[in-house]
Amino acid sequence: MKNKFRWKKAMAMLMVLALVLVSVTACGEEKGDGKSAEGKRYVEITVKDYGTMRVELDADVAPITVENFISLAKDGFYDGLTFHRIISGFMIQGGDPSGNGTGGSDKTIKGEFSSNGVENNLSHKRGVISMARSGDPDSASSQFFIMHQDTPSLDGQYAAFGKVTDGIEIVDKICEDTPVIDNNGTVQDGKQPIIEEIKVLDLN
Repeated sequence: MKNKFRWKKAMAMLMVLALVLVSVTACGEEKGDGKSAEGKRYVEITVKDYGTMRVELDADVAPITVENFISLAKDGFYDGLTFHRIISGFMIQGGDPSGNGTGGSDKTIKGEFSSNGVENNLSHKRGVISMARSGDPDSASSQFFIMHQDTPSLDGQYAAFGKVTDGIEIVDKICEDTPVIDNNGTVQDGKQPIIEEIKVLDLN
């Protein structure tokens, strides 16, 4: 009888321990919004004469895009490039080594958006950063744009991959200051705001 009682008591303790372990594991895997902190990366975009924007990148939403952007930034690819296309009330676009919307880095990446078969629930709202591309859904390279105002019509068509968390007023000022020469937002060479640096922040 004593052995039977001890066996039941031991089983009950094991069940409690199992429940505790499950709870601890769940708490370790999630943070508030259910996303792992592992998927967040941070960069600072410094624009000459305007200041620095801090941007949170979400690799849970667009891992290929974030990896490509981080790699280019670490290599110094963006340093000295410009914002060549600016449409107030819409977005500012940059990251083209040609400075006219025709260039890019030496590789292209898969477009991470729903019309290209990839789930991406990050909407193109004010401050969101996304990848520019041509008609080919897998043609994104180095060019990116930052939303000046909400434009949900872009959702599902372009790979949004993060958002400005500090310094969005810099986008406002760029849109206010920069003259364009056509309805497409083309900025003449010499008047394009200069990206001094995109710095990857290591917060780990």
